[in-house]
Amino acid sequence: MATSDRETVHRAPTLRPDLLALTEWIAPGERVLDLGCGDGVLLRHLIDTKGVVGYGIENDPARIVACIERGINVIQSDLDEGLADLQDGHFDHVIMSQALQAMHNTQGILREMLRVGREAIVSFPNFAFWKHRKSILEGRMPVSESLPHQWFNTPNVRFFTVADFTTLCGLLDIEVREWRGFDDQGRPVQEDLNFLAALAIARIGRAAP
Repeated sequence: MATSDRETVHRAPTLRPDLLALTEWIAPGERVLDLGCGDGVLLRHLIDTKGVVGYGIENDPARIVACIERGINVIQSDLDEGLADLQDGHFDHVIMSQALQAMHNTQGILREMLRVGREAIVSFPNFAFWKHRKSILEGRMPVSESLPHQWFNTPNVRFFTVADFTTLCGLLDIEVREWRGFDDQGRPVQEDLNFLAALAIARIGRAAP
């Protein structure tokens, strides 16, 4: 068959290891909200593989167009303004993947995630990763897979660690129910996430009264 006659095969984009890991915490048929959903790849995967009812919030017009092209229900909104239009407990899981470090109102968005959702899943670059510490000791701000920008053009406004996030959750009466971590090669990390994980994922919920 001539090349021009072959049908074009559309393959789903390969998910990052951290996104594949967090999907294990999502049960079939759940209602899922993805904050800062980007181009909708994660939600499309969850809809196709787990039959979730998925919604996204994104502020970038080009990414919103990409979501619409993937058939994702997406709302344009600035997350720093909160989730006031959403009902309490409407979602089973609220996801924020590698966006918390770009939030100005960190405490507010965490509270809002657990107001509208039964549980939340948050992933973030761990600033205490050993290679980041090495860069600081050498007098330079770290640049890596999880922190890809230079200091002068980074969208990040917060730089924090696994230990910092754990402490903040305690202050907000939030329970960290499970951790996952990956090194800078995308390999799972089982121990000492604050030192060995370049990227951390936390499954969180409201602490029991």
